[in-house]
Amino acid sequence: MAAEQWARLCEEVDCGLRRGAWYRVVSVGPSEVSVSVCGEKRPVARQSLEIVTTPPPRWTIVAFSRKVAAPTRWAKDYAVCPSCRTRQQPVGQPNKLRCDRCNGLFEIAWGESYLVGDLV
Repeated sequence: MAAEQWARLCEEVDCGLRRGAWYRVVSVGPSEVSVSVCGEKRPVARQSLEIVTTPPPRWTIVAFSRKVAAPTRWAKDYAVCPSCRTRQQPVGQPNKLRCDRCNGLFEIAWGESYLVGDLV
């Protein structure tokens, strides 16, 4: 049996996935990967994804993009929960953040530069 895999976007594309969120991989083809989004298969170009066997248990910090709608009350970036994929605005720069949705407490990946070059 193959090991379970997870994927998240590694480039700025409009494919119905939340930036910074990890999705369970359903199948992998030569040019396309199917991920599970709310229980349904969603095909995504393989080169647009980072694929791992275990998603990191840390919040991903995602810088705002003009291409993606987000609440105007938020500052320049937001965090994506590693458990439930909800977006949340961190206050200050805490080491850990509790998710308002799933109540999980996770470290924040402040040092990770997620999609930094693609945010115009």
